[in-house]
Amino acid sequence: MKIAVYPGSFDPITNGHLDIIERGAKVFDELIVAVLVNVEKKGLFNVDERVKLIEKVTKNYKNVKVESFNGLLIDFMKEKNANVILKGLRAVSDFEYEFQMALMNNKLDPEVETVFMMTNAQYSYLSSSAVKQVAKFGGCIKELVPDEIIPDVIKKIKGE
Repeated sequence: MKIAVYPGSFDPITNGHLDIIERGAKVFDELIVAVLVNVEKKGLFNVDERVKLIEKVTKNYKNVKVESFNGLLIDFMKEKNANVILKGLRAVSDFEYEFQMALMNNKLDPEVETVFMMTNAQYSYLSSSAVKQVAKFGGCIKELVPDEIIPDVIKKIKGE
């Protein structure tokens, strides 16, 4: 059984992330969306809120689970008996960083493989940071994030 982990901060989840989840769910027997607790970043949503938002938009995928973790990804992988890290790439700049991370993860556990999936071209410009910036200044985030979570993002940006 091929279990893959798609790690990230997902603050908030974007349509680009969801595209990778949908495609990854077709490739792997099980896909765990792993929400990283990053102590160096102050997120818009706390980790539990991010998990709930992702669960809301992935509920129709029977082989997708959403969990949070902190610490080393490799330790989480071992805990879940997962053998593949799934990463989405938007541009060459993403590849440079992700390639370095893949090599480090391989050094820590040579049994774990990293699979890179190219983003759909329509999402190549999209990031959670950009979504937050657009929402903060009252711009339209439709088609940037799943429709189901637009109210959640706007409410959070407004501080409600």
